[in-house]
Amino acid sequence: MPKDSSIRSVLIIGSGPIIIGQACEFDYSGSQAARSLREEGIEVALINSNPATIMTDPINADYVYLKPLEKKSIVEILKKHQEMGKPIDAVLPTMGGQTALNLAIDCDKAGVWKKYDVRIIGVDINAIETTEDREKFRLKMLELGVGVCKGRTARSFLEGKEIAQEIGFPLVIRPSFTLGGTGGGFVEKPEDFDKALNNGLHASPVHEVLIEQSVMGWKEYELELLRDGAGNFIIICSIENFDPMGIHTGDSITVAPAMTLPDTLYQKMRDLSIKMMDGIGKFAGGCNVQFSVNPENDDIIAIEINPRVSRSSALASKATGYPIAKIAAKMAIGYNLDELLNPITGTTSAFFEPAIDYVIVKVPRWNFDKFPGSDRTLGLQMKSVGETMGIGRNFQEALQKACQSLEIRRNGLGADGKELTDQEALKKSLAHPSWNRLFHIYDAFKAGLSFRTIQQLTKIDKWFLYQIEELVEMDKEMQQYSIQTIPDELLLKAKQKGYVDRQIAHLLHCLESDVFNKRESLGIRRVYKCVDTCSAEFEAKTPYYYSTFNATPEDPDNESVTTNKKKVVVLGSGPNRIGQGIEFDYSCVHGVLAAKESGYETIMINCNPETVSTDPDIADKLYFEPVFWEHVYDIIRHEKPEGVIVQLGGQTALKMAEKLTKYGIKIIGTSWEALDLAEDRGQFSALLRDNDIPYPQFGTVRTADAAVELSKELGFPLLVRPSYVLGGQSMKIVINEAELEQHVVKILYDIPDNNILLDHFLENAIEAEADAICDGENVYIIGVMEHIEPAGIHSGDSYALLPTFDLSENVIKQIEDYTRKIAVALRTVGLINIQFAIKDEKVYVIEANPRASRTVPFICKAYQEPYVNYATKVMLGAKKVTDFDFKPVKKGYAIKIPVFSFNKFPNVNKELGPEMKSTGEGIYFIDDLEDEFFLKVYSERNLYLSR
Repeated sequence: MPKDSSIRSVLIIGSGPIIIGQACEFDYSGSQAARSLREEGIEVALINSNPATIMTDPINADYVYLKPLEKKSIVEILKKHQEMGKPIDAVLPTMGGQTALNLAIDCDKAGVWKKYDVRIIGVDINAIETTEDREKFRLKMLELGVGVCKGRTARSFLEGKEIAQEIGFPLVIRPSFTLGGTGGGFVEKPEDFDKALNNGLHASPVHEVLIEQSVMGWKEYELELLRDGAGNFIIICSIENFDPMGIHTGDSITVAPAMTLPDTLYQKMRDLSIKMMDGIGKFAGGCNVQFSVNPENDDIIAIEINPRVSRSSALASKATGYPIAKIAAKMAIGYNLDELLNPITGTTSAFFEPAIDYVIVKVPRWNFDKFPGSDRTLGLQMKSVGETMGIGRNFQEALQKACQSLEIRRNGLGADGKELTDQEALKKSLAHPSWNRLFHIYDAFKAGLSFRTIQQLTKIDKWFLYQIEELVEMDKEMQQYSIQTIPDELLLKAKQKGYVDRQIAHLLHCLESDVFNKRESLGIRRVYKCVDTCSAEFEAKTPYYYSTFNATPEDPDNESVTTNKKKVVVLGSGPNRIGQGIEFDYSCVHGVLAAKESGYETIMINCNPETVSTDPDIADKLYFEPVFWEHVYDIIRHEKPEGVIVQLGGQTALKMAEKLTKYGIKIIGTSWEALDLAEDRGQFSALLRDNDIPYPQFGTVRTADAAVELSKELGFPLLVRPSYVLGGQSMKIVINEAELEQHVVKILYDIPDNNILLDHFLENAIEAEADAICDGENVYIIGVMEHIEPAGIHSGDSYALLPTFDLSENVIKQIEDYTRKIAVALRTVGLINIQFAIKDEKVYVIEANPRASRTVPFICKAYQEPYVNYATKVMLGAKKVTDFDFKPVKKGYAIKIPVFSFNKFPNVNKELGPEMKSTGEGIYFIDDLEDEFFLKVYSERNLYLSR
């Protein structure tokens, strides 16, 4: 069926602020869906309260509503569109995760869609009810003849106890209608059951839980499907969990395509997933089905089905190059698969199943260090804050690349001298998985634990364990040689298995540059292959590449053909984590678009499968590679750009600046010297002193003894922090010598050889920050924000108002003067963020960051101006600050709302201090300071302040 011409305008519901369990994969799917609908001439309205995303940018939709995701907001929008004479015809709620679906269901129950004559497209509400209500799902599966776990639903404590008695232990509790496994868990022993049942009943919004047999240790697989209105099905890809059942898929290492799935079992799963999707409703769209397989007898049971775009859809899209959300959006307005073209090839039909000739490995990224005292074991509740994806010609290459992308100060999987060697500690870790289990499997093989012990403790499929054991064997083999004596074929083999030069250098006891020079002389070089959805059967129009060393004499080609155009590389921000999230991806995307407008060929390097920057549609060329020196350097040598933009990708990209400069590669925008000066407290304070700008008294130390001596001069309380970190990592306020000594020792243990800064902490000061664009001479301040909480709470965790709400003209003038002086003194070219503390009408400078900051997207949305676009053109030298006609829309105030995921760590208090803990943010507009929301937040400003 061709497009339904009665749909002229669509409302897309977003997923709101980022929380653990619902991250920027929905920003990606929402953005893609909006672009897809607009290609069809459909007007798109969009509601989302997250200011940090590309999704809520005017480039994506005709109408963007930055409003709270609640029924009241939906009614306002529908009413407004009716009054404008442009009524909304349909709502697409499948692109915004659980948040969007729950809101659509609420509106449906309240009769909102019916009242305003709005159709729900892309989903079937009954299908959602069936899949979210654990009992309905179980009964539906039994009716379809699909195996499920033995169990049933409890709506009361008593009923739960009865069911547990029937099933016996171990068992699992799964609350209905929750996201990211919230409230769920395994119960091994009867004495733990009462507490777990209570938690589950409270976590479920409808206070019901499914109690069922435990399938812990079984294998877990996912299939990603698409179905159109005519009933055509395609399977986009199979995904296998490296971790067995018992760990939430969001916390599991996953591999695509499935590696250990025999074809007979795969065909059976295909048939079951099609039967399941058909059985729950006849809607057109995407669907994710999860299965569990008993490794003893290959019994298959269905775990769950998500009749919407899910976290896995973003991964499947990036893994195969097949744009699931884009095609699902077109099917939602009536198209069938055979009527659409595959956007990657531009010539073949979208009604085909992607074929891939490489391996994808996704590894999650955790942030447990932000939550001292948290339970670090992995289970049914998702705890990771982001993820990285590696693409390679074999599992080992892809796994090493994913590990190199994590940015946890490792060079890949092992071969870096950071192994755990204590056998008992390793056994304990393997039996109780945490974020480092993957590294500990490698360490266990190295420490001599038997294969059988490792397999019994982890229940991980033998094939995966053999792959890791083989890497450990390879390490041992390489250690027998020096750089001079290592056989050429062994060096090539190591590169083909994903080892970076730094790992090989560690094993051969030589310099990284020695390994680089040796392989260069032997012609062992990376070649770039295309992600094309069709195993190179047809030519791809979308330039989306990964590197490999697996070129053979028969297939030497480098599929990434370079041009003679002037080009620029934009470095992405890698995996999401607390302190560096989606707002940097927003800046990268705008940087790419601005460079395109300025006549450059744009090259994006990033490894985060959830984000818009890694959508092959954004840059002229996408390299899905780790933002890790060796990978970045090889791409630059291949492409020969005019320079590299580092100031948009957070600390990840900034960390590359020194090495790029050392290798003679031009940094576009603010130079490395200026970036370094801002980070070096001594130099920066000298700059402030020369410009008569006040700053808190401080000193730099490298030992605990020196810290105690310095504290006598500065006086307590003191703010203690390491250099070169983002998100306030390891920052703490100390009030006496014992605390000071303890914290300095901890920092030096975590980050050896680091300069530690001690600042006299200004108690009861007000904090403010300014963002500006500078071209080296002219400065334009894009916004000054005032924090509601007192100084001492990290800027990312504070509520903040734009513009300021109670600072005197005298203070604002000081802030503006200092911002201009510092921007020019640092020779900033591009963006800069400066943080201030105000005490007794005197403004002190806390720090300056000559880069895109977390607050830039917020100011862009609040003032409705594309500041990152302007700043990028300034960086490229295409424009001066004075060339722009700035017209910010200033009306009332915009409040930045920090959003936390403390509910994932029930035993951790919500204490806020200098180290950032929020996972996302919302935006809320108010007309004046009498607003109830503002008054409530203001009254609680001291509530969570800790050290």
